[in-house]
Amino acid sequence: MKILLVSVNASYMHTNIAIRDLKNYADQHFKDKADRPVIELAEYTINQPVGEVLRGIAFTGADWVLFSTYIWNAEYVCKLLPEIKKLLPGCILGAGGPEFGYGAEKYLTNIPDLDFIFFGEGELTFTELLEKGWKLERLGGPSSDSRKLAGLKEIKGLYYREENGKVVFSGSRACIEKLDDIPFPYPEMLEGQADPDHKIYYYESSRGCPFGCSYCLSSVDKGVRFKSLERTCQELQIFLDNKIKLVKFVDRTYNLNEGHYLKIWEYILTHHNGKTMFHFEIEAEYLSYKALAFLQKIPEGVMQFEMGVQSANKKTLAAINRSTNVEELARKIRLIPRTIHQHLDLIAGLPYENLESFGHSYDFVMALRPDALQLGFLKILNGTLMEKYARENGWKWMETPVYETFSTPYMSFNDIAFLKDMEIITDAYWNKGSFSYTMNYISRLTSPWAFLCGLLEYGRKAYAFSQARKEAYWYQLLYDYISQEKNAALDKTLDTGLIYDLLRYDFVRAGKKGNFPAWYKHNYDKDKHRKMLEEKGLLENSRIAFSITEYEEFDYDVQAEKPEESRGHWEKLIKYR
Repeated sequence: MKILLVSVNASYMHTNIAIRDLKNYADQHFKDKADRPVIELAEYTINQPVGEVLRGIAFTGADWVLFSTYIWNAEYVCKLLPEIKKLLPGCILGAGGPEFGYGAEKYLTNIPDLDFIFFGEGELTFTELLEKGWKLERLGGPSSDSRKLAGLKEIKGLYYREENGKVVFSGSRACIEKLDDIPFPYPEMLEGQADPDHKIYYYESSRGCPFGCSYCLSSVDKGVRFKSLERTCQELQIFLDNKIKLVKFVDRTYNLNEGHYLKIWEYILTHHNGKTMFHFEIEAEYLSYKALAFLQKIPEGVMQFEMGVQSANKKTLAAINRSTNVEELARKIRLIPRTIHQHLDLIAGLPYENLESFGHSYDFVMALRPDALQLGFLKILNGTLMEKYARENGWKWMETPVYETFSTPYMSFNDIAFLKDMEIITDAYWNKGSFSYTMNYISRLTSPWAFLCGLLEYGRKAYAFSQARKEAYWYQLLYDYISQEKNAALDKTLDTGLIYDLLRYDFVRAGKKGNFPAWYKHNYDKDKHRKMLEEKGLLENSRIAFSITEYEEFDYDVQAEKPEESRGHWEKLIKYR
């Protein structure tokens, strides 16, 4: 019997830890048995043509085809499922994961070819299914959609249809108590078969979450279990030995147990290979001062933190069951050293947050100077407390994945659409780092929200959000915006001449230019360029030296912490990023 575990990922670089855990757990269970199933993995992406993926699945000749589902791939999987039995008429189709698990009745009702759905952790359920070898028989011949499922009700953790078509649940299954019982998800690494530079590898040292955020499925199960420190460190060493570029911990909140998480960090610091970056989702407010003191030792390139702020509105935070102590949160984030890449999140569409309130939250986060600000949008997920709240209080949202909010009692559809454009603006002018000198000046002197709102409105008039946009376009847009003779939206404390200089500096430091756009005034002097290279001792190979540097003149010291205090004449040798 051949079982195919399928994941449709968001991109090629992603890996799916869920299907690996199912396979490895079952393989371990059956390793000493003569009659053992053949379990294979297949990973595709949502960017591949459906026909291409169907052919790949069909060529395996699998007896069972089981999918891992999430909100980002559910629509794609729903296109695949009805077609698979045309190619593999005798196969059994199943699915698991948070999307189908919490929407099981809907999916089993709407997709007749789908035979069952896993609910919750799947390792034990999957292994028991294989061990019992239950049969699926068609009643009335192959052309009939009627099915008889023998023995499913005896296996906990499954949704399936009875003969009368009614969807039933076999009952909840206890979670795995000892996470050490789950094998390392990437056994191929032990044989040196990793793809260290092109794949993101996911890892978990704990399962469960003690918090009750109303919009999150992790809040449904409050139990938290930890993998042993010894086992965790052994497995982290495998990543380090394989020089994996990025390892993302999928622990819902990594920093729950100081004795656990600090020991892991200590191991990473002591054994780091100079290449591997470890990503953690943390609640910064709950970092101890001992942990913060330890983090001061972390060099650049070792760790990155994702921290969910979600809102700075205390009434909003209380409504979604999150801590309202935003002052403590900000204090702790400021104590995290800048050697650790910091990614902060906001969610639009939460209770009691209108556009004005969201602007305050935006400025609150920007004042913390994150390396990236992710502006997300509330998703009303099946099975969450937020789903019930939203239905009772007038939210409107997409009823199919990704369940994104259209409007709330506090934000109109136009407000949400405005924030969609703000997401694009934020990514272009802040997250990519291309405008860091320009934006650091602007955000020190004025509200970044107010400035970017004005730029956004100007961009809408220029149809900036309805055309293809390369990076060079954003420089042109910002230049056009600050160059308006009458710009009522622009804060009068801002020096547009200085913004222009900083914009030129950001533009030129990004890399060698074949030519300069019309808006850019290039003050070049080859003799001065050569002289500065000589002074820096960079003329050993003049061709290379000129190719990796630029000479430019400015009216301000654009590299100064406060360039507004340095008006004059500045000659700069710029080394490309």
